[in-house]
Amino acid sequence: MFGMGGALHEYSDEEQELGKVYDRVLMKRLLAYLKPYRVQMVIIGLLIVGNTLSRLAGPFLMQIAIDRHIMPGVLEGLGTIAIFMVLGLVSEFVFSYFEEYRMQMIGQHVMRDLRQSLFSHLQRLDVQFFDKNPVGRLMTRVMGDVQVLNELFTSGVITIFANLLNILGIMVAMLLYNWKLAVATFTVMPIIFGATLIYQIYSRRAFREQRKQLARINAFLQENIVGMTTMKLFAQEQQSYLRFNERNRKYLSANLRSIFYFSIFHPLIEVMASLATAVIIWYGGGQIVQGALTFGVLVAFIRYAERFFWPIRELSEKYTIFQNAMASSERIFQLLDTQPSIASTARKSRKSKALKGEIEFRNVWFAYNDDDYVLRDVSFTVKPGEKVALVGHTGAGKTSIINLLCRFYEINKGQILIDGMDIREMELEELREAISIVQQNIFLFSDSIERNISLGKPSVSSEQVKQASKDVHLDRFVQKMPDIYGTVVKEDGGGLSVGQKQLVAFARALASDPSILILDEATSSVDTETELLIEDALSRLMENRTSVVIAHRLSTIQNADNIIVMHRGEIREIGTHNELLKQGGIYYRLYQLQYKAQERKENL
Repeated sequence: MFGMGGALHEYSDEEQELGKVYDRVLMKRLLAYLKPYRVQMVIIGLLIVGNTLSRLAGPFLMQIAIDRHIMPGVLEGLGTIAIFMVLGLVSEFVFSYFEEYRMQMIGQHVMRDLRQSLFSHLQRLDVQFFDKNPVGRLMTRVMGDVQVLNELFTSGVITIFANLLNILGIMVAMLLYNWKLAVATFTVMPIIFGATLIYQIYSRRAFREQRKQLARINAFLQENIVGMTTMKLFAQEQQSYLRFNERNRKYLSANLRSIFYFSIFHPLIEVMASLATAVIIWYGGGQIVQGALTFGVLVAFIRYAERFFWPIRELSEKYTIFQNAMASSERIFQLLDTQPSIASTARKSRKSKALKGEIEFRNVWFAYNDDDYVLRDVSFTVKPGEKVALVGHTGAGKTSIINLLCRFYEINKGQILIDGMDIREMELEELREAISIVQQNIFLFSDSIERNISLGKPSVSSEQVKQASKDVHLDRFVQKMPDIYGTVVKEDGGGLSVGQKQLVAFARALASDPSILILDEATSSVDTETELLIEDALSRLMENRTSVVIAHRLSTIQNADNIIVMHRGEIREIGTHNELLKQGGIYYRLYQLQYKAQERKENL
C-alpha cells in the first residue's frame, strides 16, 4: 500500500530450481484436492474398468472369428461375433464419453478450489511480501500455473491410471494366449524404461525453465503496461522492446528445448512399437509354420501389441503434462507455504467503534532490511481527536510511521499503542477497520461508484454511501453521471479527474467512520475550485476524530495541534506551527524554502 520509505526492493527468485524428479509428498498434496470428489472418482474408476474390458474384447473376438469360422470356412455364428464386436465398440464409446466428461468436470472443480485457496492465501500475506514479488509473477501462479495443473487433473492422473490398467490387462491377456510370444514381445521394454528415465531428467529441467521464463515475461509485461505513459513520455519504447525481446528469446529457447526432448522420446516409442510387431511376426510366424500357433492368435497378438503400445505412447504424452504440472505445483505450494510475518492474535480485544483514537509510539525502532534502521527511538503521543502532522525530507521516515501504525510491517523494538493497547495484541481486522487512509495516489477498482466507496462492506449501507458523498461534496459530480452511483469506474479511476478520485477516497474514509484518519497530502494537483471543495471535505472528515497528516505543503498544516518534524528516522522537533517557526530549526528552514519557492512561482 505504501512505499518502503527508501528501503531496497529485493525480489525473491521463486523460480529457482527446486525439488526432485518425483516428489511423493508434493504429489500427495496435489491428490488431496481430489478428496472432496471421492464418489465421482469411484464412478470414473468403474467406467475405466468397463472401458478396459471393452477394449480387450476386440482382439479376443477377432481370434475366435479367424480360428473357428474364417480359417475352417464355417460361416455359421460369424454374424453373431460381428454383432458382439460392434457392441464392444459402442460400449467402448459410451464408457469413454462418460469417463472423459466426469474427468473434465472434476478437473474444473479442483481448479476452482485451488484458485480460491491461492487468492485467499494472498489476501492473508503481509505488505512486505508484495514488495518483494512482482504482480506479474503472482498472476502466473494464480492463473498460469493453476491452468497447467488443470491438464494434470483432467487428462493426467486418472488417464495414467486408465492407461496402466490397459497395459496390465493386455499383458495378462497376451501371457494367457502364449507366454513365450508375450515374453518375446516384452523384450523391447528395457529400452523403453531406459529412454523414459533419461527423458525424465532432461525434460524436468526444461519444463522448470519454461515456467521461470514465463513468470519473468509476465512480470515484465505487467510493469511495462502499467508504466506505458512514462515509457512514452521518455521515448523508451525501443529500449523496452529490446528488453522484452531478450526475455521472449529466453522463453522461446526454453520451449524449443522441451520440444527437442519430446521429439526424440515420442518417435522412439513408435519405433519400439514397430519393432515389437516385427518380433511378433517373426517369432509367431515361425510358430505357425511349426503348428504351435494359430493364425487367429497371431492376429490377436498383433492387435494386442498395437493396443499395448498405444497407452505407452499416450503415457509419454501424459508424462509431458505430468512433468510440467510438477514444476508448476512446486511454485504453487511454495506460495501456499509462505506464511505471513504479521498475523492476528488468537483473542479479540474490543470493537473498533469503541476506540477513542489515542496513539502512542514508545521508543520505536524499525528497519526494512537487517539493521539498516529507518526509524530510531521514535516516541510521541497523539491524544484522541487531535490533528497531528508529519513533516520532513523524503526518506525521513514519515511513511514508515504510517506503515507501522497500520501494522503493515512489524517493529524491531519498542511499542505502538492505541488507547493504551499494544497493536500486536489487537486483531488485524479490528485495527485496520479503526483506521482509514487517504493516499495521494488513489486506487479505484473497476466497479461502481457505490462499491468503490463501500468496498462491498455489509456494514456500509447505500444511505451511508450517499450521505458520505454529500458530506465531502462528491454527490454534485455523481449526480451528473449516467447511472449516478451505479456508474462503473474505468480501470484505476479512468474517466474521473484527480480531484474527483480524491473525493471518492474521502467518501470511502467517511463512510467507514474510522476512529483514526491518515492523510497523505490529499489536496495536490487539482484546480482552485476543487481544492476548496477538498479542503472543506477534509475539515468534515477530520472533525471529532484523531488525524495524522503526512504533509508535503506546510501551508496545509498550520492549524495542526502538533507538528512532528522527522529527519533521518528521528524526531527532531515537535510543536505547533508558530512554536516551530520561533525555534528557527528544521521546520523553519523547510518553511522558508517552500515560501521562497512559492514566491518565485508567483513571480514567473
